[in-house]
Amino acid sequence: MYSRNVSAGFLIALFAFALSITADAQGTWAVEKTFHIGGDGGMDYITLDAKTNRLYVPRSTHTMVIDADSGKILGDVPGQKHNHGVAVVPEVGRGFISDGEGAVVIFDLKTNAVLGTIKAHPDADGIIYDKASGLVLVVSGDDGVLMTLKPDVDPKTGSLDPDIALGGKPEFLAADGAGKLFINLEDKNQVAVVDLKARKVLAHWPVAPGGTPVGLSIDTAKHRLFVGCRNPQKMIVMSTDDGKVIADLPISAGVDATRFDGHQAFASCRDGKLHVAAEAAPGKFEIQQVVTTALGAKTMDVDPEKRKIYLPTAEFEEAKPGTRPAAKPGTFMIVVVGRH
Repeated sequence: MYSRNVSAGFLIALFAFALSITADAQGTWAVEKTFHIGGDGGMDYITLDAKTNRLYVPRSTHTMVIDADSGKILGDVPGQKHNHGVAVVPEVGRGFISDGEGAVVIFDLKTNAVLGTIKAHPDADGIIYDKASGLVLVVSGDDGVLMTLKPDVDPKTGSLDPDIALGGKPEFLAADGAGKLFINLEDKNQVAVVDLKARKVLAHWPVAPGGTPVGLSIDTAKHRLFVGCRNPQKMIVMSTDDGKVIADLPISAGVDATRFDGHQAFASCRDGKLHVAAEAAPGKFEIQQVVTTALGAKTMDVDPEKRKIYLPTAEFEEAKPGTRPAAKPGTFMIVVVGRH
């Protein structure tokens, strides 16, 4: 009797899983619209604050604040030299911008006014807020360290916490919400595992058969990382429990970001392809769709509730052999991809 009940329960669970996969696979992703924003500067990580429906877009020396529905410019945060990313902390009404010249710029989320600047390591790059630890987390690629600061730090006189050496050049990071942080080490082809409470590195996990890991996101419920690798070009699915590589999926050139929306994982690539991956069967992943977006659309953020993806890019000049194409002045735009 016990064996029969267990088997029946397993079959029911498997059937429910199959139904969820089938339902999710029925819809497809497609470009819905493009916001032609314009303005000066380059572009890097885009950040969505889903609660306020605002997009924060670093543009080298300033950060644009854009309405995610209309594309209207709502504000602009000045005063950066070579910005990379934005972390939003609604609990204290502040945003934090990583400036590659060696600073974290703090601004007011309501007024977009700069509140102050905290000195940081050069090449301050990937930045996130981890609610579980209550810390803003920033990595320095050049110096190979993790920098942390408390969101309520005095923006005029405050400073960073002591550094955590990572053993390689970090690019982006993802937190599990339970005290652990995972960081891509681009030059070592590894993911560093950090205990935030103990403030030390616990392990280095190889991303092979991928290499040069840059994009990183996490499924905290199923304990999985999605690692975007440039060479070889792969999306690696990795267990956050032991670093085991569960899947390696082919993607195209120039990945810079991965995201997970609770159902599917995404890899955005410089060549204008958005790769959509999902678990087709328990433990078996596949690329379910490749969406053509626009050349240069290599970073993104996702709204899991609305099932929208926002990818910044621009129009580009024709590239000379062996060089990257230059963006045409005033052509900055945001491509919006939605589920249909």
